[in-house]
Amino acid sequence: FTEEKLGQAEKTELDAHLENLLSKAECTKLWTEKIMKQTEVLLQPNPNARIEEFVYEKLDRKAPSRMNNPELLGQYMIDAGNEFGPGTAYGNALIKCGETQKRIGTADRELIQTSAINFLTPLRNFIEGDYKTITKERKLLQNKRLDLDAAKTRLKKAKVAEARAASEQEVRITQSEFDRQAEITRLLLEGISSTHAHHLRCLNDFVEAQMTYYAQCYQYMLDLQKQLGSFPSTFLSNNNQSSSAPVQSVSAPSVLASASASLPSVSNSVVTSGISELKSSSGSRKARVLYDYDAANSSELSLLADEVITVYSIPGMDSDWLMGERGNQKGKVPITYLELLN
Repeated sequence: FTEEKLGQAEKTELDAHLENLLSKAECTKLWTEKIMKQTEVLLQPNPNARIEEFVYEKLDRKAPSRMNNPELLGQYMIDAGNEFGPGTAYGNALIKCGETQKRIGTADRELIQTSAINFLTPLRNFIEGDYKTITKERKLLQNKRLDLDAAKTRLKKAKVAEARAASEQEVRITQSEFDRQAEITRLLLEGISSTHAHHLRCLNDFVEAQMTYYAQCYQYMLDLQKQLGSFPSTFLSNNNQSSSAPVQSVSAPSVLASASASLPSVSNSVVTSGISELKSSSGSRKARVLYDYDAANSSELSLLADEVITVYSIPGMDSDWLMGERGNQKGKVPITYLELLN
C-alpha cells in the first residue's frame, strides 16, 4: 500500500462498472445522511430536545412526554381566557384560539411520529445496516487487491525456478480470492438501485404525512376564523396596505391543489370610503358577496359567494357589520365579506 502511494508499485484497477457502483453507493450514503439530519431538524427544531431524544434512545428508555410549542401556546391562551372570563369577547376568543393551537400541536405530534416510522427509520436503517455491510466488504476487497499486487510483485522479483513456481501459484490463489470478493462486493452494490426504489416509496409516505398535516392545520384555522367572525375594524383603517379578505370555505385537498393561487384582496381606501358613505346616509346599496358565510346565530344572514344582496346601516350597529336583505330574509352580515356595487 505504501509503495503504491509512493508510486513505486503497480496497482490492479477495478473494472469501470464496479467503480461506478462504488461511486453511486458513496453518493447515496452522503445525501441520505444530509436529508435524514435536515428532516430531523425540520420535525424538531430544538437541538436540545433532539439530543435528549438521542440519549434516551441509546439508553433504550422512553423520553418523558412534554408539551410541544403549539400545545404550550394553546394552554397559555386557554388559561388567559379563563382568567379574563369566558363570557368576555377577548376571553372567549383566546379560549377558541387556544383550543385550535392544541389541535395543531396534536397534528404536529402525528406528523413527527408518522415521518419517523415511514421515512427516517428506513433511511437510518440503510446508513447503519446496508451501507456498513458494503463498507466491510469493500475493505475486504481492498485487502484482497493488495494481496494480489504483492504476489505479482514477488513474481516479478523471483529469479530461481522454484521461487518463480511458488510465486505463480500464489498469484493464482490471490487472483481467485480477489475475483470472488469483487463479485460479492458488486452484488451488494447493485442493491443500491433497489434501495433508491425503497427510499422513493418512503419519500411518498413523508409527503403524504406533510400534506395531511398542512391540510389539518388549514382546516383548523379556517374553522377558527369562522368562529371569530370578521376582522377588527382597525385593520381597515390602514390605507397603506391591502387587507386580505377571508378565504372561501373549501375542502383541504383543493387548497393543496391550488396553493400557488393568490388570495383576492380589496382596497382598504375604497372599502372605508364606501362604507362610511353608506353609514352616514339612511339609504341602501347593492353589494356582491365575496365568500360563503355561515351565520353564527339567528341575528345573522348566511351568504353565498357571488350573490348580490341589499345592505344598509342602522343606528348603533357595530362598525364591522351591516344589515343585509335577500328577498324576505334579513340579518347582520360582516363588511369584510362584501364588495359594494355602484
